[in-house]
Amino acid sequence: MTGFVFRLIAPRPDFSLTMSEDERATMTAHVSYWSSLAAAGTVLAFGPVIDPREPYGIGIIVAPDLAAAEVIRDSDPAVRSGHGSVPRSHPWQSW
Repeated sequence: MTGFVFRLIAPRPDFSLTMSEDERATMTAHVSYWSSLAAAGTVLAFGPVIDPREPYGIGIIVAPDLAAAEVIRDSDPAVRSGHGSVPRSHPWQSW
């Protein structure tokens, strides 16, 4: 198993304050999705990062390879929603 860092960049800097009802529903589904992955041990940690220039969410995924990590990423309701969140995945450097 390999670790991967997942970043979900918000569609706008004030997203958490200006979400529409549809965006809020999507983010509720997003949190449920990541919570279930954490409960299953697929995700070690996740949550929002309050960067005033570019807020984003982060998740640490454990998966057999990049393709499996990308399936997890692409199944996220926030990624599938079309609301403009930008996903990024990177391998975790292990020593």
